[in-house]
Amino acid sequence: MGELAAEKHVKYILSVEKRKDDFQSVVMEHLRMNGAYWGLTALDILGKLDIVDADEVISWVMSCQHQSGGFAGNVGHDPHILYTLSAVQVLALFDTLDVLDVDKVTDYVVGLQNEDGSFSGDIWGEVDSRFSYIAISCLSLLHQLDKINVEKAVNFIVSCKNMDGGFGCIPGGESHSGQIFCCVGALALTGSLHHIDKDLLGWWLCERQVKSGGLNGRPEKLPDVCYSWWVLSSLIMIDRVHWINKEKLVKFILDCQDTENGGISDRPDDAVDVYHTFFGIAGLSLLEYPALKAIDPAYALPVDVVNRIRLRKKLAV
Repeated sequence: MGELAAEKHVKYILSVEKRKDDFQSVVMEHLRMNGAYWGLTALDILGKLDIVDADEVISWVMSCQHQSGGFAGNVGHDPHILYTLSAVQVLALFDTLDVLDVDKVTDYVVGLQNEDGSFSGDIWGEVDSRFSYIAISCLSLLHQLDKINVEKAVNFIVSCKNMDGGFGCIPGGESHSGQIFCCVGALALTGSLHHIDKDLLGWWLCERQVKSGGLNGRPEKLPDVCYSWWVLSSLIMIDRVHWINKEKLVKFILDCQDTENGGISDRPDDAVDVYHTFFGIAGLSLLEYPALKAIDPAYALPVDVVNRIRLRKKLAV
């Protein structure tokens, strides 16, 4: 089995930020806030966050905030709940949540909850169980979870549960590993995991592992490094991670590395990107790969960052 090319990945992540005019950067301009979260969290897991200019990052993040309180994916774009969570997560990495007007951000998120407990992504009204997780995670990090109707939010998530134990994006939607993470994570953060049939869901999730050791998102699909996070984190939260072959999954992730130029791809020999680089490193962290900081399976942030936020809450009480 190969080793994690950590230094190469650090250099790759830093190079992504410097490329502003290539095709990949242009087409991803609208979701740069997500890219910042992926890259910076990967650096933190690798123990290299200190090589980044924190003041520059924080200044850019705050320049993406809209008058509504929500954050956009980049300067000049519209706010969305997805980018709002990424902004909060980035600020949490640098221990600078105090720069936020918490009430303003909270009001933005609270205003997106619908009567049935679901959440819209923005003012245009798209509903998805992903947005339920995002709202709950964001408000939990800000210690404002009591500002939404948690009971209704949980009931909506439970309504997205399927007969196979998984969850879809809306009631009746097909079970998908990404949606399952969102729903399991939201239920974990609200103390509501009792709504899950852990054996049934655990069986569905462990069947996502294919012969190569990688995990897929749905039956009959190809494996993808990103599911090393979506599936693995869910299995950990429901205490069924011992149902998969961890060693084969580690090998699959390491095989997806570009060991010359850095970065991790979806599958071996494909082009790398910062999204798969983060989820590959995050998956290895969940697998307790040596020399990596531990990551929290529900918050998708380093455990020390989450503990710091929790300690602040206790001290404030």
